Amino acid sequence: MVEEKDMRHKQLFPSIEIKDDKTPMKSLKDAGVKLIYEPSIMEGYKYLVREPIFEKIERIGEFLETEDKRLIIRSAWRSFEHQRILWETNMEAHKKKHPEMAAKDLHTLVSYFIAPERESTHTTGGAVDALIYDLRKDCVMNFGTNDGLKINLNKKCYPHHPEISDEAKENRALLIHLFEEEDFVVDLKEYWHFDYGNAGWALEKGKDHAIYGIMENETEAWK
Repeated sequence: MVEEKDMRHKQLFPSIEIKDDKTPMKSLKDAGVKLIYEPSIMEGYKYLVREPIFEKIERIGEFLETEDKRLIIRSAWRSFEHQRILWETNMEAHKKKHPEMAAKDLHTLVSYFIAPERESTHTTGGAVDALIYDLRKDCVMNFGTNDGLKINLNKKCYPHHPEISDEAKENRALLIHLFEEEDFVVDLKEYWHFDYGNAGWALEKGKDHAIYGIMENETEAWK
């Protein structure tokens, strides 16, 4: 069911009207709450999001602090270059792992979890990848497919996959609830990925248009 819905969404994505409200971007590094930032492959990465998302993340972070937990920001806005590097890095890794695989099949395999730059909602400033750190236990919480910050990409990454531990289910439920309370939608295949304002959000929410469109580079993002 997840895969069928994901396929339908991909087919419908191009039909979503974009009425970008030109909301400016802000760096989560300037947030008034403590956050943990997963190191990026891009030097000087600023963890940019649209301004309303900045405020939503602050509220989520403030709540988690009362629970002796801290929000981990894995990724936010990505330029086309950033997304392309992620794609190419994963493609090279899969080529080495599956040297016998045809190019078309490799493309399908990589795109299952890593979108090409023109298809990623991260390029809108309306997507956030997040996990949670437990300050009492001094570790990243268990979400069922992660070893700390490293996530093993497989079908158990589907947010409500039944074949994970009760602990992982509870931790996912907490993460998803916090973002859904702020009007985000969780990605169909990635429990850590949340959308707001972009085409993915509009499609899942039944909106007649998205309010955040694609921004290819940082110059455009700061207009």
